[in-house]
Amino acid sequence: MTAAHTLAAEGLTLTYGDRTVIDALDIEIAAGKITTIVGANGCGKSTLLRSLARLMSPSAGQVILDGRSVHSLPTREVARVLGLLPQSPSAPEGIAVADLVGRGRHPHQRALARWSRHDYEVVADALAATGTTDLADRSVDELSGGQRQRVWIAMALAQETDILLLDEPTTFLDVAHQVEVLDLLTDLSIARGTTIVMVLHDLNLAARYADELIAMKDGRVHAAGAPRDVVTADLVHDVFGLANQITIDPVSGTPMVTPIGRHHVR
Repeated sequence: MTAAHTLAAEGLTLTYGDRTVIDALDIEIAAGKITTIVGANGCGKSTLLRSLARLMSPSAGQVILDGRSVHSLPTREVARVLGLLPQSPSAPEGIAVADLVGRGRHPHQRALARWSRHDYEVVADALAATGTTDLADRSVDELSGGQRQRVWIAMALAQETDILLLDEPTTFLDVAHQVEVLDLLTDLSIARGTTIVMVLHDLNLAARYADELIAMKDGRVHAAGAPRDVVTADLVHDVFGLANQITIDPVSGTPMVTPIGRHHVR
């Protein structure tokens, strides 16, 4: 199990020019659990994740990592604790899969130090866990969208951070690989105590895999808590503007959203 690092935001306000995207937001991320952020496009989900990863400076408030402002901490120290898989990562042209995944080890290495046996083992385990071992020698440029996404997740795993932030990690993946990735993240949370924070579009998968769910609307937290307490027909309508019915997922026992389209109203 990993050490229980704490992550929170206090009075966080984030802006793009004159436009406020996140407004005086307070959240506390549950250590060692899976927190999933949901909300309509443009509500600030990805912006919040970038700020938690110290990629954006707030115009007010702060992100707190282990009781200290994340912007006051050395970059390498933050990188050893907190990893981010952004929505649209880019790889150097021509880089091989194994080399890209290996870059996840950089925060753990000293300047000019040679790779240790542990470094090689971590990369091999990350490739195996994401089903990309057979791609190790191929160029990332040659891969399909789904294959690339699994390679990026392997790189994130190779960082061995205690907190892992993922912005739509199931993008480009078919249904089977979506479930595989979310099962893998659940394994990390259970076996290593890794704190997972991810943005998902699929409400049903979010409800099935999250320990804590944060529903955002207009740059604020609209509701937060266990999926069974957050995912209601009223909330889905308020946050997404979607007529819907809530039933119980027969597999997981979590709330399941059934959209109601204009042509399916009885």
